[in-house]
Amino acid sequence: MTLLHLFDLDGTLMYGSAAPVEISRQLGLSEEIAALERSFAAREIGPHAFSLAAQELWAGLTPAHVRAAFDGSPWLAGIREVWQDIRERGDYCAVISLSPSFFVELLLEWGAHAAHGSVFPEVPFTRLVEMAGILTPEGKVGVADRLCAQYGLGRGDCVAYGDSHTDVALFEAVPRSVAVNARPYLAARATHVYEGRDLREAYELAGLPRAGVEAS
Repeated sequence: MTLLHLFDLDGTLMYGSAAPVEISRQLGLSEEIAALERSFAAREIGPHAFSLAAQELWAGLTPAHVRAAFDGSPWLAGIREVWQDIRERGDYCAVISLSPSFFVELLLEWGAHAAHGSVFPEVPFTRLVEMAGILTPEGKVGVADRLCAQYGLGRGDCVAYGDSHTDVALFEAVPRSVAVNARPYLAARATHVYEGRDLREAYELAGLPRAGVEAS
């Protein structure tokens, strides 16, 4: 049976951090983004307000900053190996994240079949982000449905990996899920729960026959 593996980015593929945090670090704006992240986590602001405020903070952002943020992020070990294994099995892997598309799409370089983030303008910014392109937690399910249609699959063929309240809707929509370093309320909704820094170990919890991935 062909499967579609759906990975969150912030706090899931990245240990204890998020794309906006790493981007802001490059600009010396760690305190400012931390305040925004706290407001978002407390649900005082939603994805749209967060994105507008983040873009305002990143007025001086360049492609070099984005690349440095990506290369310096605290990624889990084994991401490329897991995605290679998924490909060798004949399955599909995709990243669906509320973080900016210009960051999320860099994960295509590591072997993801698809990478969907909130649609931001090109860097450096010359126009405002459009609200219609900002992903919401519920919007993640819509992206998953479109990917299923593209690959000839259904929700029953999906495995979701996530860590926070932004993944609840997707976890509830698919039959198999792995909570990765997750908040308790998401872990309680997951099929499997993983704590650690190696995606290969989280992937193995899904109970799939391996095509050659070895955890270390």
